[in-house]
Amino acid sequence: MSGNLHALHKSHIVAKDGFNRWKVPPAAIAIHLCIGSVYSWSIFNPALIRSIGVAAPAPEDWALSSVVWIFSVAIAFLGLSAAFAGKWLEKVGPRMVGVVAACCWGGGFLVGGLGILTHQLWLLYLGYGVLGGCGLGLGYVSPVSTLIRWFPDRRGMATGMAIMGFGGGAMIGAPLKEFLIKTFYKAPEYLGSVASNNLITEAGRRFVETADGLKEVVVVTASDVHSMIRPGPEGVYLAGTGDVGISGAFFTLGVIYFIVMLIAAFAFRVPAEGWAPKGWTPPSDEELTRKMRTVKHVHIDQALRTPQFYLLWVVLCFNVTAGIGVLGVAKTMMNEIFGTALPGVVDGAFAATYVMMISVFNMCGRFFWASISDFIGRKVTYTIFFVLGMALYLSIPFTAAQISVDPAVTWLVVFYAVTMTIFTMYGGGFATIPAYLADIFGTKFVGGIHGRLLTAWSAAGILGPMAITSLREMSLKDAVHDLVKTVDPQAFAQKFGAGVEQIDLLLAEKTVTIGKLMEIAPEGTIDPTSTLYNTTMFCMAGLLFIALLANLSVRPCHDKHYMDEKDVLIEAAE
Repeated sequence: MSGNLHALHKSHIVAKDGFNRWKVPPAAIAIHLCIGSVYSWSIFNPALIRSIGVAAPAPEDWALSSVVWIFSVAIAFLGLSAAFAGKWLEKVGPRMVGVVAACCWGGGFLVGGLGILTHQLWLLYLGYGVLGGCGLGLGYVSPVSTLIRWFPDRRGMATGMAIMGFGGGAMIGAPLKEFLIKTFYKAPEYLGSVASNNLITEAGRRFVETADGLKEVVVVTASDVHSMIRPGPEGVYLAGTGDVGISGAFFTLGVIYFIVMLIAAFAFRVPAEGWAPKGWTPPSDEELTRKMRTVKHVHIDQALRTPQFYLLWVVLCFNVTAGIGVLGVAKTMMNEIFGTALPGVVDGAFAATYVMMISVFNMCGRFFWASISDFIGRKVTYTIFFVLGMALYLSIPFTAAQISVDPAVTWLVVFYAVTMTIFTMYGGGFATIPAYLADIFGTKFVGGIHGRLLTAWSAAGILGPMAITSLREMSLKDAVHDLVKTVDPQAFAQKFGAGVEQIDLLLAEKTVTIGKLMEIAPEGTIDPTSTLYNTTMFCMAGLLFIALLANLSVRPCHDKHYMDEKDVLIEAAE
């Protein structure tokens, strides 16, 4: 290693005597705030699924189920890159890893923006999902082990500080993304009302006759206006005109995140070998036993041979799965459950604020629960997460059912409170797991062990969105078929230009939606939109029960797994 790269190595960033350890957390938080914007991915969904139609989704637009998987791929590569980089982090230090993370995360946005601009979905997956996901993983692990070493007296608080930034990334990212999308937005060509245009339906698609022949259009009805990026009049819009502003937002964000993360990476320092806070007394044997902590160390490779590693893997995986699927579609879910029932309250701005508040509670939960775990222990903390979490997830279907019957703001408040509590514990689980690992395996290799455990996040990044999108699509199809049975076939044909026998094709081409069916459904028909996520919530509660059993099974490591003092000294010398 030579030149500028040599200056990035951990041997060149060892803090001198008297260094103020509180200078390190701001750098860690800055990196996590940047990569934590991944939690506001759902802000992109409404624009991505109408990048061609702009005013409303066109047949050639990407489906929600397709773009949600980009978020899943990013999370999957977060865990994989963190697992791969664990040993490398211990060898080269947090500064070098942080610089590489800045290049991957910022560059991922640039490649993804190119994919949006050219309407190449694979480029969006490659850029944001693969390259950006690697930036997430590297940026996530680089500050955590560093802070644990700087704060041996408050492990939970230390990891909470860093990972609090990750949870809070969407708090800044959500409004910034909304602002950039609207800044680069360009309205599509408006052709007038439905009545003033001669609409034709062919193969489930809508066309309008013009002097230049048939041109594909999207039709915006009253039920669609609230979901438009910039609300416009009802009527017919020419597909392929306008710009949703998403590519411009990606390019801008890529440059911003790269600069901030690069500056933060150069602010990292590591403590000298054997350093301890002034005046700190290591915990007594009684306290170590009571809170299930150790002062010994398990080698990174040996940790994978213990049952504790796999029990904690299940704990993290299922805790994340239960929350990450909801995070990926948070804005869409809020619009679907409450947008129709309370159109005057829940609009695009409200849903965006909801995503931002998820970030606030996610962030606060990371610091609060991780700090509390220093006093009550990690095992007790996770038990609270799972017992309370099951009750909260099971309450959501009840709330959704009530809003269908009685569209009162009270049920919105209940839903808001329930989901925000869930997200404090979701974030708290992330912030507490590094300290849990340090308690069980010691601090010597906690960065590498943590990186390998984050493969659980990769699995959850696939399981969560898979569950919520597949179960939602099943519920959506069932709800549409049930609604069609109540609709007058003649009214259906008049509205959609095709018979009810083509319902599956019309649904696949996005011509038929629940909102448009409700416009011709008999008076008194209950809108089923608010119940589309019920099955998902039951599934998530079941996963939390399995995680609870795994957490209750965690015990201290057997003595055979710990390193002796001679091995520790050899590792330190290397």
